[in-house]
Amino acid sequence: MSRGEQIYKGKAKIVYAGEDPDTLVLHFKDDTSAFDGEKVEQLASKGKVNNQFNAFIMEHLQAAGVPTHFLHLINDTDSLVRRLDMIPVECVVRNRAAGSLSRRLGVEEGLILEPPVFEFFLKNDALHDPMINTSHILSFGWASEDEIHAMRRWSLRVNMLLTALFAAADLILVDFKLEFGRYEGELFLGDEFSPDGCRLWDAKTLEKMDKDRFRRNLGGVVEAYVEVARRLGVPLS
Repeated sequence: MSRGEQIYKGKAKIVYAGEDPDTLVLHFKDDTSAFDGEKVEQLASKGKVNNQFNAFIMEHLQAAGVPTHFLHLINDTDSLVRRLDMIPVECVVRNRAAGSLSRRLGVEEGLILEPPVFEFFLKNDALHDPMINTSHILSFGWASEDEIHAMRRWSLRVNMLLTALFAAADLILVDFKLEFGRYEGELFLGDEFSPDGCRLWDAKTLEKMDKDRFRRNLGGVVEAYVEVARRLGVPLS
């Protein structure tokens, strides 16, 4: 399958038009960035690992009834997806305190959050993805009230499914972000799910197995991603 015109170039992916007008091609790059693009490096094979990791997770969620934009893998670094009208909001679910939550509230990293914390952020790198609430979303017309409820419902459903999946692989799903979009009037999970957009810790040692290894200069970023994939049974080519 050939790529069409470039639609969007992000920090970790390039989006191309698909052969069908209702589809897009996601190309996963080896680029790795942190702190809103202030720190950028290329890590060999990261794009390939994330593409195949994302396919595995999306197919797992689809099998459990979660509507996603994922259609199929094209090759090692490209996937075919539905073209969604994306909602400019990130949905974040936190099972343990880490990252910006620990900084904002002054709570210890690793604190178990019961029930999980759910937050909305505006997807805007220039503004550093500020935290928002349902009033902002409604007032600025980013999503309807029904869509807000659906994003929350699906995010918590994904959390339940993936917490169990990772726990079976001796991993703790600390937190993650999701993005949603519209297709033919229905809400679908879009973007990607990979160690770039979540925090994963080894259940026994609490070793970080996600992009925090890059943020904190711990090294072994791709190696950690591959180890997570191996534990889950992701078929890396």
